[in-house]
Amino acid sequence: MKPGVRPRGVVFDLDGTLLDSLTLVLGALTHALEPFGGKPTMDIFGQLGGPPDKFLGGMLPAASDIPVALERFRNFHLANSHRIQPYAGAAAHLSALRAAGLPLALWTGRDRESTDWLLRRHGFADYFSAVVCGDDLDSHKPDPAGLRSLLRSLERAPEEIILVGDADVDVLGGETCGVDTLLIRHAREIPMEIVNKCWRMVASPNEAYAVVAECLQPAR
Repeated sequence: MKPGVRPRGVVFDLDGTLLDSLTLVLGALTHALEPFGGKPTMDIFGQLGGPPDKFLGGMLPAASDIPVALERFRNFHLANSHRIQPYAGAAAHLSALRAAGLPLALWTGRDRESTDWLLRRHGFADYFSAVVCGDDLDSHKPDPAGLRSLLRSLERAPEEIILVGDADVDVLGGETCGVDTLLIRHAREIPMEIVNKCWRMVASPNEAYAVVAECLQPAR
């Protein structure tokens, strides 16, 4: 996004961007992989782009282990999903963007069922004009098909949009699609190749919200 150019829409990721859910997802992954010796760390979130049935296979010794691991993941998540809360300031930020007339969309690797449940639970559903989840299409992040679908729904060109996410796959998908990506790094070390491909990088969701809000201010 060039200096002085106001975005005409924003696409958000969900987990780690609007919802403080990474610790719970890490717990669910740890529980899922425990019988098979896997010990995931927070660094895994740089690569997750789809629902668990898509990414668990790469973490397990054999494909035959996927059904058991998937059931353990889902059971843990269902038992603890009430603990997922929005980041402070997320709701106010989305409300302000919509009040400013900006169309918003959501591009998440999370499955449709749990995404819809979380959006309803936290009153976020009405903020988004379009939503693409990890199991809506045959492909998922970093493949840009979902992002392109959202651009069509918003009727916006790639250069008119900011993508806000916290994973390397968000940056890769945004770059392929020609969309500037604002990356939330949390406490991760970001590979230089990803740093070079993102538009801006910040440490926390609240910093990301401030950057987006700043872009909407009149040029001085």
